[in-house]
Amino acid sequence: MADKQRNLILEVQNLAVGYSSKKGNTTIAKDIDFSLSEGELVSLVGANGIGKSTLLRTLTGMQKPLDGSIFINGNPLNSFSAFQLATQLSVVLTEPPTTKNLSVRELISLGRQPYTNWIGTLSSADKKAIQFALEATETVELADRKCYELSDGQMQRVSIARALAQDTPIIVLDEPTTHLDLYHRAYVLKLLKNLASETGKTILFSTHEIDLAIQLVDSMIVMAKDHTYFDSPYNLIESGKFETLFPEKTIAFDPLNGRFVIRGEG
Repeated sequence: MADKQRNLILEVQNLAVGYSSKKGNTTIAKDIDFSLSEGELVSLVGANGIGKSTLLRTLTGMQKPLDGSIFINGNPLNSFSAFQLATQLSVVLTEPPTTKNLSVRELISLGRQPYTNWIGTLSSADKKAIQFALEATETVELADRKCYELSDGQMQRVSIARALAQDTPIIVLDEPTTHLDLYHRAYVLKLLKNLASETGKTILFSTHEIDLAIQLVDSMIVMAKDHTYFDSPYNLIESGKFETLFPEKTIAFDPLNGRFVIRGEG
């Protein structure tokens, strides 16, 4: 971890996120501080409606922060143009792509748009990046199939491949395991773990799969009602941070097994 700390990629200082309107600001979460390092896999967890998607949209420049600072490789997020930002971070959203009539290879090729010329011609370097993305996500055999022919699990791998082909130091994913069965949820999270360690990319994803994330990630961002915490899974368990995420009468966190359990009657 000491080596990673010398290669900070994404830094957040005193961040407040929410919405602005004519009536004023609505703060969803505030006093958020964390630093993500090269090659780190990080999960963002919390109850529904706590502000996970709002935080991700703010970190990726889709909406402005209400307060605080965000830095990518030491440079303020708001100093990047849209084109420049596309070379720094790639985003995988929950919504399926609107281009499902494309082949898998064509969809993954869209990740190279920040680097192609004005008519979109793929260079040898672009083709190499696309092939690497296909191989890294085990989607080579799907390359010539139409996206509408794919299962949810296959489509998620292809979406990750597109982000990987974009070749950015940061990949952000919003609920990458939504609509997947247990096997494919575990598969996708293990894939992200391998990509972070093998490519050195910083991967941040939001998830409801807290039990699985605890087993795989390097660090976690835990959004609770009173505060947003950032630490290793072990330290978060030791300090009891998971025990406040959900109503204690319904769900309890078992620190010995690192998992949530449903409380019985009485």
